[in-house]
Amino acid sequence: MIDKLKNLKFTEENNFFLIAGPCAIEDKDISFDIAKQIKNICEKLRIPFIFKGSFKKANRSRIDSYTGLGDEIALKIIKSIGEELKIPTITDVHSIEDVEKAKNYVDILQIPAFLCRQTDLIIAAGKTEKFINIKKGQFLSPNQMQHIVDKIKSTNNKNIMLTERGSMFGYKDLIVDFRSIPLMKKLNFPVILDVTHSLQQPNQDIGITGGNPEMIETIAKAGVATGVDGLFIETHPDPFQAKSDGANMLKLDYLENLLVKLLKIRKAL
Repeated sequence: MIDKLKNLKFTEENNFFLIAGPCAIEDKDISFDIAKQIKNICEKLRIPFIFKGSFKKANRSRIDSYTGLGDEIALKIIKSIGEELKIPTITDVHSIEDVEKAKNYVDILQIPAFLCRQTDLIIAAGKTEKFINIKKGQFLSPNQMQHIVDKIKSTNNKNIMLTERGSMFGYKDLIVDFRSIPLMKKLNFPVILDVTHSLQQPNQDIGITGGNPEMIETIAKAGVATGVDGLFIETHPDPFQAKSDGANMLKLDYLENLLVKLLKIRKAL
């Protein structure tokens, strides 16, 4: 199904595909640098690559948290990355207005986990005929994703992707139930594991999300072993300097070595 995406390479290799990039678009230079480095790694390893960057961050805890460069500026950066590097792109949308803004700039629209039950948003995204990646809410069971899939299919759009990103475990942590992967695969759409957001530690008292990045390799290995179709990994050259979600991102220097290990598991299957 995802082989219909324009500029998605190596789909014939039977590898997992990779959605990767920074949490948020910070500026043009660093965004291009991240995209180029990931593209080079994925071409070397023959992994299908989709560049991810949020054009704005609408779901922040604190009023002073980074929300973005400006919608049009960030969207133009994402579009230029897709066009110049010839790779598909994805960004989050949080409202019907966002859908209308973003649909002409990216190949895939992503519905954040907290908004996965927002019917008007889901319908608006589906009507664009774009690929839609829906993140399973931290509060939903995998079987409940059927209802969200039905909403998109009601718009005659079957370009659907489903993402596991952890479930709430108390107030300040998430846990991944890997039973979700085979259960959502029964819906017959690509299933993705969001490795880095699954390791967030949300709702910290200081209003800044924490993370557990040392477990990225463990979660990713388990996801590949469970049979995910794709992996979602946010990465940055210096996560501690990133303007959003640095606490759970993978340092870009570590990405290639991680992917090599994951490909060995994939091939063993």
